[in-house]
Amino acid sequence: MKTESQVTRRWKAVCAYDGTGIGGWQSQKDGNSVQDFIERRLAIVLGRHTRIHGSGRTDAGVHARAQVFHFDAAWPHGAATLGRALRTGFPSGIQVTSVRAVRGEFHARFSAKGKTYVYQLDQGRADVFRDPFCWSVGRPLDVAAMRRAAAALRGRHDFKAFSATGGEERETTVRNLTRLDVLGSGRRLRVLAEADGFLYKMVRSLVGALVAAGLGKLSVNDIKRILTSGTRTNEVQTAPAKGLCLWRVKY
Repeated sequence: MKTESQVTRRWKAVCAYDGTGIGGWQSQKDGNSVQDFIERRLAIVLGRHTRIHGSGRTDAGVHARAQVFHFDAAWPHGAATLGRALRTGFPSGIQVTSVRAVRGEFHARFSAKGKTYVYQLDQGRADVFRDPFCWSVGRPLDVAAMRRAAAALRGRHDFKAFSATGGEERETTVRNLTRLDVLGSGRRLRVLAEADGFLYKMVRSLVGALVAAGLGKLSVNDIKRILTSGTRTNEVQTAPAKGLCLWRVKY
C-alpha cells in the first residue's frame, strides 16, 4: 500500500511573469523560457525532472498575470508548503502565485473554456516605467473609430486572416470573440480581448487592425473585408509583443 508521500497527485498552479527578455512560455534550447525556469525549480523541490503543461503558449516578450499550468507529482506535504517552495529560486520577473491539488482529469490546456488578454497602448511616448508593457504609438488615435472596428470583429467568425503563419495547426480557425473592447481615455488605452480560444498571434493582429483604424488607415468595411477573406494581408500589422498580457484563463 502506497504511503501519502508515494501517491502521485495532479497539481494546478498559477504563475505571473514579465516577458521582457524571456523566450516565451514554451521550453527553448537555451533554457530561457518560463517553462524551463519552472521545471528547473521543480526538479530541485521534487528531486526529479517533472514536465509541466501550460494553458497555452505566449510568445517571447509577452507577459502574463495568470498563466495556468499543471503537473503530476508525489508530494508528502500540503499545497501551501509546495507553493512556498515554488515561490523562491526564480528570476525576479517570474512568480508562482498559487498551487492546489486538483482532480486527475484536469488539464491546464484542454480543460480551459476561454481566455482574456489585455493589450496596453499609449498614444504618445510611454514613460520609462510603462514602456516595457505597452505599445507607444506616438500619434493620436481616433478611439471612436477603433471602437466601431472592434464591434465589427466581435462574435463567432473564422479568424484565419487575423492569425500568423507558423502557428500550431488546428482543425478550425473559427473562434467566438465574446469581448473586444477599447477601454480608457486620454493617452492610455487598453484593448480587452476575450474568447473561447485564440489563434497564433491573433490578439496582436486584432490590436494592429484596431490601431490602423484609429490612424485612419483601415475603415470598418476594410476590416470586414479582411475578416471574410480568410487571407492574411499586410494591411494588418502584428502589434509588438511587449504590450500584451495574458490576464485570465477560464475553466
